[in-house]
Amino acid sequence: MMWNATTAIWSIAGLATFGVIARPWNLPEYIWAVAGAVLLVACDLLPWRDAAAAAGKGRDVYFFLVGMMLLAEVARKEGLFDWLAVQAVRYSRGSASRLFAIVYAVGTIVTIFLSNDATAVVLTPAVYAATRAAKVEPLPYLFACAFIANAASFVLPISNPANLVVFGERMPTLLEWMRYFALPSVASIVATFILLRISQRGSLTGRVDDNSEHIDLTRNAAIVAFGLAATAVVLLSASAFGRDLGLPTFICGSAVAVIVLVLGRKSPMPVLRDVSWSVLPLVAGLFILVEGLNHTGALSGLADLLKQAAADAPRETAWGAGIITAIASNLINNLPMGLIAATTTQTAQAPHQITAAILIGVDLGPNLSVTGSLATILWLVALRRESEHVGALRFLRLGAWVMPPALILSLLALSLVGP
Repeated sequence: MMWNATTAIWSIAGLATFGVIARPWNLPEYIWAVAGAVLLVACDLLPWRDAAAAAGKGRDVYFFLVGMMLLAEVARKEGLFDWLAVQAVRYSRGSASRLFAIVYAVGTIVTIFLSNDATAVVLTPAVYAATRAAKVEPLPYLFACAFIANAASFVLPISNPANLVVFGERMPTLLEWMRYFALPSVASIVATFILLRISQRGSLTGRVDDNSEHIDLTRNAAIVAFGLAATAVVLLSASAFGRDLGLPTFICGSAVAVIVLVLGRKSPMPVLRDVSWSVLPLVAGLFILVEGLNHTGALSGLADLLKQAAADAPRETAWGAGIITAIASNLINNLPMGLIAATTTQTAQAPHQITAAILIGVDLGPNLSVTGSLATILWLVALRRESEHVGALRFLRLGAWVMPPALILSLLALSLVGP
């Protein structure tokens, strides 16, 4: 009976994951994650109370995403993205290559100080507007948003909410964090840029139209810009004091939205209607699916295996764990992979060196596939709103060229740090 239940849980989780990745019949990702979660409860494979508790674990992520999406939607409607687009095109001085470098640099900064999800939600629409103003093919620049969102996501603890999940209560101090991740982050960011630049060289040789119509920064757009900067400061402060990031982000996003809407005497309905609420049930479904896997006992066995391997060969275990985690993040998405990694490493009391390697795999590994990370899924949602479409195979071809070398170089840089 236990074997049958275990098989059923793994089968349902596998089918749900396949649905999220492949999107059969073009059904949204959240449909498959929620369907898998409902099946676990309906088939009595996971008690509903445990499922509810698992969904509740994502509370901080929900708050974080809603806050960022509110900021992005208000910024879009107040013309901040259009203004930023004109500035980027102007500073490119007619060079497609220089515009690409500007987009990548801005994406790096946004990811470091506002998180990879913010890069997907906030920066992607701005970059699309910039390419429209410059009259160039948008995909090379949009790819830069997607890849830097993961490549720079372990510079700081706040650069990716998954970072806080993986380390949990064993979170190193900011100084210790920089000791472990400063060099790997540089390797990841530089390698990803070089490989992306080479892969897109055919589209970046021409000139861009830098004669865009002048756009003034409106008062409300300036307020949103100030709100984004203030949110970055709040997140850094919350991280420094070991606080959750979700509620502060939600408060900042809500406050900025309310101020702008009140000053503009506008209804909140257009903003609320255009927020991608479907991301929230997707996250909840993934949390429940991981809880189902936890009920099979597989994670405790994995923790025992990791503990033994870390004792016998710590350096080799770090390399192996980082690579395996990177691949697995693309198979089941890095959000549930981060939860699995957190449970496993904390149970095994894995050394920081191994946990750091696993975190690099969780953060950087998803650059292989289009559904490897929540940030990339959010990027896809942003693209669809602009009527741009990127197939899974096209992204996989590019990811297979960019991700593996960046991952190897990052893990190599981590090995140079020492335990």
